[in-house]
Amino acid sequence: MDTTAPEEYYSETAPPMAPFSTLREPPTTKRGARTRAALVKAARKVFERDGYLDARLVDITKEAQCAAGSFYTYFTNKEEVLAAVLLEAQEDMLHPGMGRVEDTDDPYAVLEASNRAYLEAYKRNAKLMGLLEQVAQVEPEFREFRSRRSDTFIRRNARGIAELQARGVADRGVDPMMASRALSGMVSVMAYNAFTLGEGQGDGTPVDFEELVSAVTRLWANALRFPGRR
Repeated sequence: MDTTAPEEYYSETAPPMAPFSTLREPPTTKRGARTRAALVKAARKVFERDGYLDARLVDITKEAQCAAGSFYTYFTNKEEVLAAVLLEAQEDMLHPGMGRVEDTDDPYAVLEASNRAYLEAYKRNAKLMGLLEQVAQVEPEFREFRSRRSDTFIRRNARGIAELQARGVADRGVDPMMASRALSGMVSVMAYNAFTLGEGQGDGTPVDFEELVSAVTRLWANALRFPGRR
């Protein structure tokens, strides 16, 4: 089977991530940048505490310790400041992953490190990921953001799988994109259940982080038929 996939599967350029095309460019002055950063930081705190529907702009400006009118210098409404918050979280979660595997690296160790970094970032942003799922149900712009976010991770991991296939490490009989959709989805759902929903192991105990890393890494390696890992 030919495992060569279209080049766009593996492009280093991520799809556009902003949910709103009207999201304003960051201010160029230091004072403006500080004020905007304070508003985004405050908005994240308020959104995580109160949820999207109950979050109020007055609470965000109060938390940021700035005048209520200053908000509209940088954002039009609550949707735009949430977009800015999610973009910051997105940057945190797009850590270096399997796309950086080198010939001299142990593939299993790199895979484990990539999964650990992703799960750590997901845990840091778990409340926002839950908020995104809720808002995406009613706001088309955020639904598109969620779709593009997922596509970014899938394409990056597909590129990594194709590189591993070329090295003879991963099973060449599977399509990289299809494998990436299945395996990336598995890790994402497990992270959502463990960190956003707080689901335990069925006996009331929380999921052990290292056990989670170990499990998803082993499942990835077994699915791709890493040598010596079956």
